[in-house]
This record gives sequence, structure tokens and C-alpha cells, in this order.
Amino acid sequence: MSFWHESVPDRWRVRGDLPADEQADVAIVGAGFTGLWTAYYLLRAEPTLQVVVLEAETAGFGASGRNGGWCSALFPTSVPGLAKLDGRTGALAQHAAMRDTVDEVGRVLLREGIDAHFQKGGTVTLARSPAQLIRARVEVDEARAWQRGEDDLRLLDENVARAMLDAAGTLGATYTPHCAAVHPARLVRGLAEVVERSGGRIYEDTRVLSIEPRRVRTEHGTVFADVVVRATEGYTPSLAGHRRTLVPIYSLVVATEPLDDVTWDRIGLADRQTFADHRHLIVYGQRTADGRLVLGGRGAPYHYGSRVRPAYDVEPRVFDALRRTAVELFPVLASTRFTHAWGGALGVPRDWCASVGLDRGTGLAWAGGYVGDGVSATNLAGRTLRDLVLDRDTELTRLPWVGHRSPRWEPEPVRWLGVNAGLRAAALADLEERRTGRPSRIATLMARALGAN
Repeated sequence: MSFWHESVPDRWRVRGDLPADEQADVAIVGAGFTGLWTAYYLLRAEPTLQVVVLEAETAGFGASGRNGGWCSALFPTSVPGLAKLDGRTGALAQHAAMRDTVDEVGRVLLREGIDAHFQKGGTVTLARSPAQLIRARVEVDEARAWQRGEDDLRLLDENVARAMLDAAGTLGATYTPHCAAVHPARLVRGLAEVVERSGGRIYEDTRVLSIEPRRVRTEHGTVFADVVVRATEGYTPSLAGHRRTLVPIYSLVVATEPLDDVTWDRIGLADRQTFADHRHLIVYGQRTADGRLVLGGRGAPYHYGSRVRPAYDVEPRVFDALRRTAVELFPVLASTRFTHAWGGALGVPRDWCASVGLDRGTGLAWAGGYVGDGVSATNLAGRTLRDLVLDRDTELTRLPWVGHRSPRWEPEPVRWLGVNAGLRAAALADLEERRTGRPSRIATLMARALGAN
């Protein structure tokens, strides 16, 4: 279990399983952020709806309770990539919707009294080498070309960057205000309680065997519904017929003991900004409400056949690398104790484009493929699915990710070779840049091969 799991107020209470066959208006598979936001918005819009949520473990057991706690405007496909789907106007509308979503999450938490330690301090992404600084400048230049001003993304010089986050080797940074640090397990558990209070039925310890038109077969019985929503993200490959829909990639996280005020004065993050740097092999972090430093990152291998296992949450080699990275960034942590280490699977579509949709002919709906940017994108998905299920034509249902169908991943062993080669290429590119000081083309070429935008 993660630090987040360990520190929720309800001590991870388990709900009952599905007692027998059941009828519903909407059946949702997965009690993570996607499933619960969908249930929440449906019940707010139509309180008489019969909404059933089915979960193999407990609400928030998966990525929703294991992530880095970034509620951000990030979307896995870039604005230029989105423009290829729906033109410039659609791409900018998607980006604007993601920005608004960060504030929407904050509004819901306030309205429903969910104490998820939400603080909108933005994100600072450091440039700690000449090559990273070049990428930071290119990112800002691209933002300007797409009419995104300084209120969306701006370049910080070294002094301003260090005043915000004083990491070793900092040469500059980019900063966006559109991100909040959050305690994700508090959010997901609180949301589950609100859904139940609103009349939704959540059945845990109920493993789904198959999703079919207008019904869900589980190990305890079948739920019949007009609409069935697949909200399974990294666990999607375990469903019949979905082995190649998404690839489960593991992201791992470590957390320190609470740090004293003197240490935080040396590090920064006074507004609990989330942080990263412009390396290729992603790292991400936050300052928790109780004063811990949480740092996560990629590097764990993709497992053959898109397998997801509890044992894969533990990769000592990657945990050690993350602890070393934390001390490399902040030497003041050299004698600090790391108290927690955990991992979880996230879902990656073949074209790295998250999607949401509803097939009215079959009643099958879906949302996912967030590539690790799901804490806020799930909220947008939930609102969009509400409108789709209720047959509303809204600005949300006209966004470019709605109805998008990503191509299927290649069969094994091509999938295993390609994904792990991509992870290795990112690590090699960072090594090359540290050695040469120049941008590496390795990661860019591999990203193109994998279809990332």
C-alpha cells in the first residue's frame, strides 16, 4: 500500500461485494477516479438514476491511490498533437477544459467537504543542464505559438527558479499555475462516500470477468444496465478482449519522513508547488501537507503480456534510484529517512491520446489512457460521460478526445521489446546529455516510434 493509502481517515474500510444479479441504469467498472467522478456527476444531474460501481479490490486501490498527487492541466497528447485530431480550435478547447478542470476539482472538494489537502501552487519544472534549458525554452516558444501566454506557461531565470525550488544544478525552469498538490487517496475515498450518500451503490471485492453490451459479468453475479462504463485504466488488459487496448506501465514513488521547517526553507516549495525537471525519464514530486517530500518516476519494466501483479509494485532498483535522485536534487536530504515506497500501474494507449466515449448501439462507454496525468483528466472524463450518457450536446462532448479510438498495441513479443526499449532509450538519452551537454536525439526518435505526441 502507498503512503496515501496508509494515511486516509477511514483506515481503508472495505465495502461488501455484489450479493446477486442486479439491474441498473448505469454500471461502472472500476472504483477509481474515473468511475467515481462519473457516478458523482450522473447522480448530481439525475438523482433518481440507478448507478452501480463494481470494484475488484477497494475504492482507490489502484492508480487513484498510488500516484504522485498532481491535479494538473497536463494532457498526454500535446496541443499540436490534438490539433491533428480536431484542428487548432479543438486543441485549444481541450487545453482550456483541462485548465478549468483543476479548479473544478477544488470546487467539488470545497462543496462536498472532502479534505484532500488540495493546494493550487502550480508546477515548477526545472532545467538542470544546458540541454534541459533548451527544451524549456522550446516548450515556452511553442506555447506562445499556440496563443498560450505567461499566465499559462512562463520561463523562469535561475534566480527566480531557485527562489521557488532550490535544487542542485538549477539553471532555470518553466512554471505553470495550473496544478494543485493533493492527497489522492483522501480524494478518492471521500468521493466514494459522497457517491454512496447520493444513492450510488459501490460493490467491492467484486472482480469483473467480462464487459458486454448492456451487462457486466462478475464472479458474484451479473449487472444488467442500459450503459456500461469501462473505467479500469492500467487494469484494462485483464479484461477479455482488451489485452492490447492499453499497456500497463508502472510508476514508482518514495516518500521521506516529515521534514522540519529549516529543511523546507532550504528546499523551497513554500506554496506546495508540484515539481519535476526536463529530463527524459520522468520524475515528479510534491511537498505534502504534513511536510514530507514525495518523489516518483518511471524506470520500472513493462511486463510481458501486459501482466499486472501486486509484486510488480516493488522494484528495489528503481526505489534506490529515486532516493538517490532526491538527494541529488536536494543534498540537504542526505541523512533523511525515507519511510515509504510503493508503485502502481497506469494505462498507456498506442498513440498516447487519452479518450472518452459512448457507443449508443451497444451501450458501452469508456474513459482512460491518461498516461499518468489522470488525477484531473478523470474529472473531465466524468463530466463528459455524464453528458454523453444523458444525451446532452455540450462543449465537453465536442472536445477532440471524445469518441477517439486509439489503435491497438502490437502483439507480443513486439510490444514487450518496443515499450522496454523506449524506457531504456529515455534513460540513455539523459546519460548522454549529462555527458555531452547537448540535446540527445535518442529519446525523440524512440518517442516517435512509439507514437507519443
